[in-house]
Order: sequence, then C-alpha cells, then structure tokens
Amino acid sequence: EFAWPFLRSGDRLALIREPGNRHDAKAVRIEWEGLKLGYLPRHENHAVAQLLDRDEQLHARILAMRESSDPWERIEVAVELAA
Repeated sequence: EFAWPFLRSGDRLALIREPGNRHDAKAVRIEWEGLKLGYLPRHENHAVAQLLDRDEQLHARILAMRESSDPWERIEVAVELAA
C-alpha cells in the first residue's frame, strides 16, 4: 500500500528466490527499491524459480498497473531473460 503512489509502469523490479518459504518452496518475492511488493503468483512462479536457481539473469519490470481491491490484480509484471 505504501509504495503504490510511487510505482510507475516501466519501473524495474527485483526478483528474489525464497526456497525456504513455508507456503511455497518455489516462492519468488518481488521488490521495488528494496520494498517487498509481494510474490509472483504460485501458478506462474515455477519456471522463474528454476531459472533463478540456475543463476540465470532475469529482468523484471512493471508492465501495467490497475486500481483494484485485490492486490493480486494491481500490478502486471514482465519477466525476461537478460540478453
């Protein structure tokens, strides 16, 4: 909630693996400027987790933002392999 007014489409995001996460062993946390925004959805995190576990370089950015009471629908994230 705190970061919402400061986020912009195109902002770079950090993807951090949390293999010890008690809710999901494939958890990938999303951060913006060191602030935790949330996690990649469980049904979409498997491939990203595998790539991060192999030390692949990934770039993530905010693709779109939407006003929504559901935090899972507020930010659309693009994840790409670094060239």
